[in-house]
Amino acid sequence: MEIYTKAAWIIPLLPLAAFLLLTALGRSYRRAGVLIGTAGALAAFLLSLLVLIGRLGETAVDYSEAFDWITIGDYTLRIGFEVTNLTSMMLVVVTLVSLLVNIYSAGYMKSDERITVFYGYVSLFTFSMLGLVLSDNLLSLYIFWELVGVCSFLLVGFWYARPAAKAAAKKAFIVTRIGDAGLLVAILLLFWYMPDHRLEFTMIQSVFDGPSGAITTELSTLIALLIFLGAVGKSGQFPLHVWLPDAMEGPTPISALIHAATMVAAGVFLIARTYDIFLDSAAAMQTVAYIGGFTAIFAATIALAQNDIKRILAYSTVSQLGYMMMALGLGSLTGGIFHLFTHAFFKALLFLGAGSIIHAVHTQNIQEMGGLGSKMRVTAWTFGIGALALSGIPPLSGFWSKDLILSVALEENKLLFIVGVAAAFCTALYMARLFFLVFMGKPRSSLGGAHESPSVMTIPLMVLAALAVVAGFVETPWNGALGSWLSGGIAEEAHSSGIAIIASIAVGVLGIYLGWLIYVKGSVSRSIVSDKAPWLVMLLERKYFIDECYKRILVKPLKGLGTLLMALDSYVIGGAVRLVSAAADSAGKAAVRLQNGQVQTYGIAALLGLVVIVLAIVGRRFWS
Repeated sequence: MEIYTKAAWIIPLLPLAAFLLLTALGRSYRRAGVLIGTAGALAAFLLSLLVLIGRLGETAVDYSEAFDWITIGDYTLRIGFEVTNLTSMMLVVVTLVSLLVNIYSAGYMKSDERITVFYGYVSLFTFSMLGLVLSDNLLSLYIFWELVGVCSFLLVGFWYARPAAKAAAKKAFIVTRIGDAGLLVAILLLFWYMPDHRLEFTMIQSVFDGPSGAITTELSTLIALLIFLGAVGKSGQFPLHVWLPDAMEGPTPISALIHAATMVAAGVFLIARTYDIFLDSAAAMQTVAYIGGFTAIFAATIALAQNDIKRILAYSTVSQLGYMMMALGLGSLTGGIFHLFTHAFFKALLFLGAGSIIHAVHTQNIQEMGGLGSKMRVTAWTFGIGALALSGIPPLSGFWSKDLILSVALEENKLLFIVGVAAAFCTALYMARLFFLVFMGKPRSSLGGAHESPSVMTIPLMVLAALAVVAGFVETPWNGALGSWLSGGIAEEAHSSGIAIIASIAVGVLGIYLGWLIYVKGSVSRSIVSDKAPWLVMLLERKYFIDECYKRILVKPLKGLGTLLMALDSYVIGGAVRLVSAAADSAGKAAVRLQNGQVQTYGIAALLGLVVIVLAIVGRRFWS
């Protein structure tokens, strides 16, 4: 199996080849576009699976290969790929979700005239993420990191004729640039202070694991926080989370791809790859933990009051990413990566299920739905499995990964444990609200034409539902296989707490039961909160007015400054240039009038010149 590890560099080239071929063919080859895009994703998945199988044995060792890229004097920059247990797992997750999205999109995007362009963008996006995963150093990771951002801009704004889609694409691109700037500065600092300017992950690990040298604890803290800033932008952590819910303006399959295993997971993966830098700074670890914990509860409360099905799931993604960051900040690399692994499957399932619903009813407002369970049985059952997994109900995958995080939080930080439990309760409640309003009761609008989606869309749902059931068993309180495998045999201390398990199950069941009382049985009024605290409902519906604050504090002042600078450029600088031009033009025209060939004109000019000279000479006695 070692041969597949050595050939891992081919994996990202397969979707890249699909992108280049689709670009060359053009948008007229609609059916061929679907086949080529799907074939590229399938080939990449199969090879990734072979690489993962080859690393499941105890004798597997990390493999890397690089070549000289740039030579400047005595310095040579090398670039290549590295295969570890973490990267091999991510390869399978990314390619599997990408493959299922490609299959699903054949039905969802069937009537779109730009479907070939869509598949080309998806292939380029997959190539970018796979290149990011396989990068053996921070510089090449940053190159693919930026390419992922460009692809997200193209995909979020795919329906560019819609003003909301154009605005969302620009917002995603600009907001993530803030974090990317921090990551770039961190890379420059590492380049400056690392021995021989080495940026390979293996070198970073050995330097930060070894005795302190040129890189002090203060400098480690600065570098770690700048890297975390990059992760905050890509993974939608507070306060740079505002782009992620708006990204729902893109096609629903793209929402699944971005929010499940690719772009938003890149931030968590980045911290995992540079984890030794964070471990060298207690302040950085605490920052990651508290930002993650706050983001988890912050986004979960917002999701309680949203009515757009995709935005509910988007804020759910922000909240779950907060869980992952909290685990990493508390020192549990296994907890963060494990939740990333399980979340990829049940969140992709939920987004594709939402796409199936939207495809059937042509609305995203859950208040206009109802009674779809009898019309869309496959979608209802698979979506229900995803909702239960997200809510942390055993034995589904989300329970095991969430329980591990809560167990770590209970041991390391009681406050963050309480925050995590509260976020878990909110998660169960808003998912119960979503499911019951969509699939239970009677239709609240004309949904007579609603029917189950075609098999090309439901088969990916069933595959993801199966994974959402079984994926959690790779790491349980009595089986720490994933943690041991990720660390190369040196597992973290096992985290298993009866209190955390009971609390996790209790809040999940309580949230679902409360949702049933409110939205099915009706024994609790739906307006109980809005009647007693309408300000709270408005606060959650408006997402704590974060967008409005940014608009007032940042957007409007920057637009005003831009207008002022534009006016300065146009009227002051441009006006001076135009004045000089006009003066030269006027002088030229005056000279042309003088040079008209008439002797009388020349005589008058000479006489006036003589008068001026005489006045200058005679007048000197008056002003000298």
